[in-house]
Amino acid sequence: MARTKLDLPASFPFSTDIPVRITDVNYGGHLGNDSLLSLLQEARLQFLREHAYSEKDVEGRGMIMLDAVVLYRSEAFYGDLLRIEVAVADVGPHGCDLLYRVTQKESGKEVSRAKTTIAFFDYAKRKVVEVPDAFRRKFAPPMQNT
Repeated sequence: MARTKLDLPASFPFSTDIPVRITDVNYGGHLGNDSLLSLLQEARLQFLREHAYSEKDVEGRGMIMLDAVVLYRSEAFYGDLLRIEVAVADVGPHGCDLLYRVTQKESGKEVSRAKTTIAFFDYAKRKVVEVPDAFRRKFAPPMQNT
């Protein structure tokens, strides 16, 4: 069976610690896949807040999720403290990828890695817009002259 691969950066500029709540545990007794997406959203919101942004206001533009890729590596259980790291990658004309690494804080064991692709969005006009220049300056690597 072929597995999806997701390469992660060597370092992440942001991390937060979030405990697994009892409501995050499914009938299998471990962190549910739906709850993991909610934890990733919480980490994304904290990352944005650190830069004085929100999902509805990044330099005056909103964000909308285009897709999500989640790879599961190991189980997490009620009470586990998860370290969720976030990095921005592949900033394009209208959006970017947000990459996540989720580990059990105490053991360092990888629980999951994920990627969400977002586009910048004008909610009033209901259309995709360009990446804000200030966001691009913060998160896109500078172009190299060769």
